[in-house]
Amino acid sequence: SPETPVIIVSGVSLLNYAVQALKRGAWDYVTKPIRDMAVLESAVRRVIEHANLQRQNREYRKHLETLNLELSQTLRHLQEDEEAGRKIQFQLLPEDNLAFGSYTFRRRLFPSTYLSGDFVDYFPIDDRHVGFYMADVSGHGAASAFVTVMLNTLVIQYRDALYLSGDDTVFHPERTLQRLNGDICRQNLDKHLTLFYGVIDLDQNTLRYSNAGQFPYPLQYDGRETRSLECPGRPLGLFEDVNFRVRECALPQEALLVLVSDGVLELMSEDAMLKRYSALLADTQGMDLDTMTAGLDVLADQHLPDDIAFLVISRNRRDG
Repeated sequence: SPETPVIIVSGVSLLNYAVQALKRGAWDYVTKPIRDMAVLESAVRRVIEHANLQRQNREYRKHLETLNLELSQTLRHLQEDEEAGRKIQFQLLPEDNLAFGSYTFRRRLFPSTYLSGDFVDYFPIDDRHVGFYMADVSGHGAASAFVTVMLNTLVIQYRDALYLSGDDTVFHPERTLQRLNGDICRQNLDKHLTLFYGVIDLDQNTLRYSNAGQFPYPLQYDGRETRSLECPGRPLGLFEDVNFRVRECALPQEALLVLVSDGVLELMSEDAMLKRYSALLADTQGMDLDTMTAGLDVLADQHLPDDIAFLVISRNRRDG
C-alpha cells in the first residue's frame, strides 16, 4: 500500500537515519522523546495533506487522460465530417454577450471554410479576475481547427491546475504564454500560432497582457482617445527558448477593448488596410461589434480568404 502515509518515530536523532528512512519511503521522521504532542500532530497533518494532494494528482491525471481521449475522438470527428467538426468547435466558444462584473464580452468567428484556425475565449479565473485570449493558427481547415481544440484544452488544464495544485500560471500572461509555447513545441504539430492573452482585475480595473505575435494589436479606448496596445512577441510553437513580456494598463469607466484577427486585413488592399486601421484608431464611437462586422461585409456563408475573429470587451456599456 504505497499510498499509505508512514511516519517513523525513533529515539535516534542522527541525520543519516532520517535521510535513509525518507529514502526508503517514510513520509516523515520524528525523534523521541516527544515532549509536545503538537509536534506529532503537525506531522500527521502534513502527511495527510500530502496524501490528499497525491489523490488529487491521481484524479487530475485521470482527468487529463479523459481529455486526451476526447481530443482523439474530436480529431476523428473532424476528419470524418467537417460539419460535425464545425459544431464541436463552435460549442467550445464562450457564450456571446457575457458579463463579468462591469465588463461585457462579445465575440464573432467567421471561418474561411467549415472549420476555423482562429479562436477566442474568455473565462473567470476567480471572483476577482477574468482571463481572455485571441488565437490565430497557421493554415486552414481541420488541422488548424484541431490545434484550437488542443489550445482550449491546455488552457482548461492551466485553470484546473490553480485549484488542484495551487499553480497560479493562468494569472500571469507571460508565464501562460511561456507554458503554452513549451507544450505546443513538444507536440511537434508542424503548426504555429499567434496569441494575445490578457487578465482583467475586476476590482482594480487593470489589464495585464502579453502577446505572442498577434496582429493587429488590440485597440483600447479610454473615454477620450483610442490607442494601440503594442506588444511585440514571437509566435507559439516555433522556438522553445522564448521569453514573453508582460504589460499593464488601467481600464477607466469608458474602457473599450477591440481585438481583431489578421483575416480582416486579407479583405483589403494595402492602402485600404492602412486607411481602415487608421479609421479604427480614430473612430471610437463606431467600435461596436455589429458595426464592425457589417462594415467589413463579413458574412457567415461567404468564402473568405482567411478566418476572421472579433472580440470586443466593454466596461459599463453594452456595445450591441
